[in-house]
Amino acid sequence: MNRLSVVFNAQNVESDLPRAIASIKGLADEVVVIDQDSDDKTHEVAKKLGATVYNHKKVPYVELARNFGVAKAIGDWVLILDPDEEISAGLSKKIREIVNKPQADYYRIPRKNIIFGKWIKNTRWWPDYNIRLFKKGAVSWNEIIHTVPLTQGRGMDFEEKEDFAIVHHHYDSIEEYLDRLGRYTSIQADLKVKDGHKFTWRDIITKPSSEFLSRYFSGQGYKDGIHGLILCLLQAFSELVLYIKVWEREGFFDQSVRVSDVVSEMRAKEKELHFWQNDALYKETKNIFYRIKKKISL
Repeated sequence: MNRLSVVFNAQNVESDLPRAIASIKGLADEVVVIDQDSDDKTHEVAKKLGATVYNHKKVPYVELARNFGVAKAIGDWVLILDPDEEISAGLSKKIREIVNKPQADYYRIPRKNIIFGKWIKNTRWWPDYNIRLFKKGAVSWNEIIHTVPLTQGRGMDFEEKEDFAIVHHHYDSIEEYLDRLGRYTSIQADLKVKDGHKFTWRDIITKPSSEFLSRYFSGQGYKDGIHGLILCLLQAFSELVLYIKVWEREGFFDQSVRVSDVVSEMRAKEKELHFWQNDALYKETKNIFYRIKKKISL
């Protein structure tokens, strides 16, 4: 029978760990917690809950410490969880079945994102597949924020079902969202500059607009009600902040911006808006009028 190690990367999560570790009771043969210089009682709580704890320096995002955590695991298979996640009894059973009789080397598992107290079923937050279960040695991280890990061998997906999804308690407050937005956009801006991206004023119109349209209309964020609308606007705001920070890193250099050019860019985005709004209205009402308007707006 293959052994399973569950690995957590943790920083100041003393209140989250008990729920997360309790959800893997009876599944994990080993629990590994990588404590990243926590200021609270994360280290003590993890040990009390039976985890093997290793120290790692504080890092700005988790990918920088993923490989360290995996290397400390002694199991034949590894399940990666974050402290703000948990798994259901159904998912636990499914994971154990796969670990005992695997048909692939790594698996993508869907995540059920709970944001501002609600499961977000659309808005490009579902099924939110992540590679989290794998044979040790089959997956590694390249230490770039929010990137897909490197894999070897055959991969498979869990079914796109709530019973087989990791429950992710994502954002509990607007303050938490804005705090992460500030940290993540700074890291992403540095990477864009490093990769050679040159800021243009058009970025602050096209990038946020595209983000909103892709999430609210293409990603059917409107089906998530007020939560979906607010999240789409927040994600668009995140894109705005990101590219303004790129501008900042390039020295706040001046650019000539003509009103006619701004109007031209906004009209192009308005055309996209008309396409997507007619697409959404047709799907909602099945009124052929909106289907015709959608074709005209192309």
